[in-house]
Amino acid sequence: MNISGRIKQGFYFDSVTLMRTGREVAGLPGVVEASVVMATEANKSILDMSGLLLPEFKKTGDQDLLIVVKTKDAKAANEALSKAEDMLSRKKKPAAAGASAAPVPRDIASAVAALPGANLALISVAGRHAAREARKALAKGLHVMLFSDNVSLEDEVALKKAAHKKGLIVMGPDCGTSILNGVPLAFANVVPRGPIGIVGAAGTGTQEVSCIIANEGSGVSQAIGTGGRDIKDAVGGITFLDAMQALADDPATKVLLLVAKPPQPGVLKKIYTLIRKIQKPVVALLIGEGGTPATLEQAALLAVAHANGQDPVKAIERLVRRDEILKDEARAIVAKRRKPQGRYLRGLFSGGTFCAEAQVVLDGVLRHVYSNAPLGDSHKLKSAWKPEKNAIIDLGEDEFTVGRAHPMIDYTLRNKMILDEAAHPETAVILIDVVLGYGANLDPAAELVPVIQKAAKKVFVVAGVTGTVGDPQNRAQVVEALRAAGAHVQLTNAAACKLAGFIAAEVVRNNR
Repeated sequence: MNISGRIKQGFYFDSVTLMRTGREVAGLPGVVEASVVMATEANKSILDMSGLLLPEFKKTGDQDLLIVVKTKDAKAANEALSKAEDMLSRKKKPAAAGASAAPVPRDIASAVAALPGANLALISVAGRHAAREARKALAKGLHVMLFSDNVSLEDEVALKKAAHKKGLIVMGPDCGTSILNGVPLAFANVVPRGPIGIVGAAGTGTQEVSCIIANEGSGVSQAIGTGGRDIKDAVGGITFLDAMQALADDPATKVLLLVAKPPQPGVLKKIYTLIRKIQKPVVALLIGEGGTPATLEQAALLAVAHANGQDPVKAIERLVRRDEILKDEARAIVAKRRKPQGRYLRGLFSGGTFCAEAQVVLDGVLRHVYSNAPLGDSHKLKSAWKPEKNAIIDLGEDEFTVGRAHPMIDYTLRNKMILDEAAHPETAVILIDVVLGYGANLDPAAELVPVIQKAAKKVFVVAGVTGTVGDPQNRAQVVEALRAAGAHVQLTNAAACKLAGFIAAEVVRNNR
């Protein structure tokens, strides 16, 4: 095999463009593997793990572009590298505008002038520029959804205080999910309008509850994201509280559903004070706080019960019965494989909230749980790159995403980790989330099926699918394809975590 690469200094592209280029190059004749990435430390670590880190790459920096291919011979390498450079050069050139084409807005002011009825700006630029653009939007009277991350805490507080004074809302920074007036923004799913209003400081958590609500036959009035840092005392929950009040005042919202990891004490006190003042049912899921609801699934079903005027207790009883069925299913699954490999579960999550929920669900089911984002009694992994015992890993953490597309878009790293962990003698179960909807990978089955087919020959593979029938990926076809590949699929993350935990526990019992 031939490994060749090129360095393009000061040649910046966004991670999604690079991901697409890399995929196209990987499909060229004679190419076994290809990677096109910015030379961040995280990306160089991944190249090193893959055996693609050339010596000359080690001295490169964040503003350098790396192109590397593994090919059958030198000729294929030269052709692939030239093709990659040609593709990127063409992307650098602006498309020729037709004579009648309207001018493209170049800033917030010209965009507002072109669309005078707009009341929201969605900002997704490099973090060091995001606060400046958000200030411009607020000055024009626009609400802001700040998708960008790496915005300073000081800027976040200043932006949110300014918005609050104007009667506006700043969602973010690092706000990945909102559904406003029925329109999915960033990572979001197609759900019907309905009586349940969501305030979410957790992106994939908001996606999961909105999907469960839709799949239960109800709908969402608004889903307002806040960004995870909003519920820290340093920010004060400004957006979370303003969003709660907005939904409390909204005639179309009959039930409020709050989703977040545990807020810090000062913000928590403010949230509960406001809950007591709201004259509508409020379901609050603060993941890891204990009590009921404890999972996204429980919270969504309780909200639907309140919206339908039904007894919420019956919703919980329904899940208790379902869990008993999953225990029986786990026993049957393990019984079919006489000598399962290993004894541990490895959870590889693209959604941070799902990683947290997995730890809640597995508490009491499995011992020795480790994570790079530990919650409750879970232990901190020494290295997120080296899973140990029952490891639950959030692949959306900065150590994996700096300079790369989000793992809900780019499956490359997780696919490699699935195969690596399936080959590890300690692994018995691999647990993954598959998130559908806008912004996410448009063809998850095509990428996951060959990986699952290989992994399922060695270990049990369990997948939770988050999505609705209206999502662009066609949920039914994705579920069918994953099951045909050998995965045990559940339609909520909590159910998938339960099943995976029960399987791992059954393997341990059988090996005693």
